[in-house]
Amino acid sequence: MLQRVRISGLGVIEDAELELAPGLNVLTGETGAGKTMVVSGLGLLLGARADAGLVRPGARAAVVEGEVDVRPDHPAAERVRAAGGDTDDGLVLVRTLSAEGRSRAHVGGRTAPVGVLAEVGQHLVAVHGQADQWRLRRPEEHRALLDAAGGSPVAAALDDYRQSYTAWVETRERLAGLSSEGAERTLRVESLRAALAEIEQVAPEDGEEAALAAESERLDHGEALRHAAAVAQVALTGDEDDPAATAAVVDLLAQAGQEVRAAAGHDAALAELGRRLDELGYLASDLAADLASYAAGVDVDPERLAWVHERRAALTALLRRYGPTTADALELARRGALELADLESVDDRREELQAAVAELEAQVAAHGAILTQARREAAAQLSRRVEEELAHLAMAGARVEVAVEQPRDADGVALPDGTRVRARAHGLDEVEIRLAANAGAPPRSVTRAASGGELSRVMLALEVVSAEAQLPTYVFDEVDAGVGGAAALDLGARLARLAEHAQVIVVTHLGQVAAFADRHHVVRKHQGDGGRSGPVTASDVAVVEREERVAEIARMIGGVEDSEAALRHARELVEEHAPQRTGRQPS
Repeated sequence: MLQRVRISGLGVIEDAELELAPGLNVLTGETGAGKTMVVSGLGLLLGARADAGLVRPGARAAVVEGEVDVRPDHPAAERVRAAGGDTDDGLVLVRTLSAEGRSRAHVGGRTAPVGVLAEVGQHLVAVHGQADQWRLRRPEEHRALLDAAGGSPVAAALDDYRQSYTAWVETRERLAGLSSEGAERTLRVESLRAALAEIEQVAPEDGEEAALAAESERLDHGEALRHAAAVAQVALTGDEDDPAATAAVVDLLAQAGQEVRAAAGHDAALAELGRRLDELGYLASDLAADLASYAAGVDVDPERLAWVHERRAALTALLRRYGPTTADALELARRGALELADLESVDDRREELQAAVAELEAQVAAHGAILTQARREAAAQLSRRVEEELAHLAMAGARVEVAVEQPRDADGVALPDGTRVRARAHGLDEVEIRLAANAGAPPRSVTRAASGGELSRVMLALEVVSAEAQLPTYVFDEVDAGVGGAAALDLGARLARLAEHAQVIVVTHLGQVAAFADRHHVVRKHQGDGGRSGPVTASDVAVVEREERVAEIARMIGGVEDSEAALRHARELVEEHAPQRTGRQPS
């Protein structure tokens, strides 16, 4: 709720501060004192359009600052935090309007667009006056008011409807996605098929490119490899066909070993050297045999060499597109086969989605019909209860109709009778609150059929009959227009009833309404010294209590505040009506 509002430099208000209480706050004062400026200030604080003409003459700027007490999880607090503001020590809103027409807003200590103030304000305050009937001027608010009044039956039906509607919309989007991606999907299928066919034709094996490269190297240099092995083998074992050739390594090692062994018995060190010579002889013989085997096994087959070159060329071409390695190409083929299978199953999935859409559409229609019926039952009760309230608000002949209609739409959902109606997230319905302000008049949209004061009273009646207040604070301006006598007491009682669930701020001319207040504010004007420009009218706001309050109510009733009869009547009103609110005592 609003705890404090400070206004400076706005119209006739030079500097005023309102300490607002829970429950019913009334704002009174003589005509021209500046009550309207207080409401205008609240409007600015809640994001209303700014007019430089509101700035007090001679002032550099008009400033409105409000302190709000809300829970940390309240939507207004969450919106302020989303804008970078701080809500740890309460919520502070500031609106500044310069004399040149520039407007600035601060939420939670941070500069923010004025639009953020409006978003925050819609979670905090409903202003009901001649120029600020935003809830009744927005068609969606008519539906919101009806749903709030409908209680749990409407809430349960709406929840069921929204679940089926969400599933229906999501399934339709998936189906539309399949259709819109048809051309791209066809191209992708053709591309995958071509790639898989090419890979399958080459049939690469993991690591094959490295093995072929090594084999190609051997085949390309087969003669050189065989010659090198043969020459090395001859060097180790000798050439039987050339007795004059240099002595073989094996023979020389054998000769050296024989010489050492002959004398090894005289020295252990020489015996060890002899053993090592014997090992070299064995190794040389084994190595010679391996060299001979290698030379005999070297492949110099030209046909095999040609095949290896062709295979490497095919692999190189394949890996240039799907590589860089055979492992990459094989993985691509694996994933491509899975994707191709998925894409080729689209027709089956399309049929499944089409069936699901049809089934969900039937659910939307069925749940929508249940929601419509719940709303119509709630609408009948709401109409009756609002008419009963209006009878106590000087609108006894008024007739209220809450119309719940289903707009036809050829592309909408089909009802059981074959009629197609528009389906939206909130249901199949359009809701409009209609009013016939006078007996015999046809009901029309409430915003066209009611004057400013009547509109405020209709809004008050709607708020009163709701199960509980939907917002923390309600402001009513001109709600008492055209009301007097016993109807004024009824009006005050209705405002007090609403104040049991929310903070209510009322600008009133009626002492009978003011008598119900938890806190009574008076806007007073006085003449100040304007220097060369002459006297200047200024207004401030003060809380009146006890006898001051009685005197103000007496002034409102009789036009004077010192009439004994008026004072006696005012005191009786306060004593009779102020204590009636549950759990709260008058100031």
